[in-house]
Amino acid sequence: MADLRVKIHSLELKNPVMTASGTFGYGPEFADFIPLDGLGGIIVKGTTLHPRQGNDYPRMVETASGMLNCVGLQNKGVDYFCEHIYPEIKDIDTNIIVNVSGSSPDDYAECAARVDALEKVPAIELNISCPNVKQGGMAFGVTCEGTASVVKAVRARYHKTMIVKLSPNVTNIADIARAVEAEGADSVSLINTLMGMAIDIEKRRPRLSINTGGLSGPAVKPVALRMVWQVAKAVKIPVVGLGGIMTAEDAIEFLMAGATAIEIGTANFIDPTVTIRVRDGISAWLDRHGCQSVQDIIGALEA
Repeated sequence: MADLRVKIHSLELKNPVMTASGTFGYGPEFADFIPLDGLGGIIVKGTTLHPRQGNDYPRMVETASGMLNCVGLQNKGVDYFCEHIYPEIKDIDTNIIVNVSGSSPDDYAECAARVDALEKVPAIELNISCPNVKQGGMAFGVTCEGTASVVKAVRARYHKTMIVKLSPNVTNIADIARAVEAEGADSVSLINTLMGMAIDIEKRRPRLSINTGGLSGPAVKPVALRMVWQVAKAVKIPVVGLGGIMTAEDAIEFLMAGATAIEIGTANFIDPTVTIRVRDGISAWLDRHGCQSVQDIIGALEA
């Protein structure tokens, strides 16, 4: 069997398959379906400094080849996570990664610092697609300046592996990735959801409570793949690819485009065993093609 191990900075993954934040709970929710220790990593749902109630319902709607959501980072806050969730998941034999969100650089940094103290959480994923309350709600991640301000603040207080999750709702994602790298990020993950909308034509109203939401699922894969390819050429730090991955073949496309690892999100709602199925599919493909290691295909796209 081919060697599936990959490395993201100091983070060692037994295989390149991780879960996308917000689609896998905290992990144990899927324990009846798959062996959690068979994953390269579990990225838990978004965690903020203070508790958040999330947006009003309805906040999810199915679309052609995908779904829209505006859940709004509902969670009980980082202290609750540290006291109640962490003890339940810390001994799972895989990388537990906390997705950190905030409304100001200081919020991000304080949340990350509290996670930094957790011995068995070796990394965070920084969600810079959150609205900057001091700048009229514009997401931090859509400008190089906003991105840099968050990453710099967190880097000063967080000392383990930091992955920064990039927003696709930008004009040049390679510039954003370079700004993240310059401020000390160890890796980038992309893409987060694309902004979208759905309308109930009988009620003449949006189908989501806050009008718009994040589009995910197979519909976004071509956009995600293109952006991963662009970013992998623009930075020296490892890239984690996600966006519409449903099969091993999808995952292999991202690896060939330059991703060191991948995350699976929306597909978990359709098939709770998809992560293991993709992992095994990558292994079988490598064996069929005579590859000794998954490293043989990372960035192997000839373009």
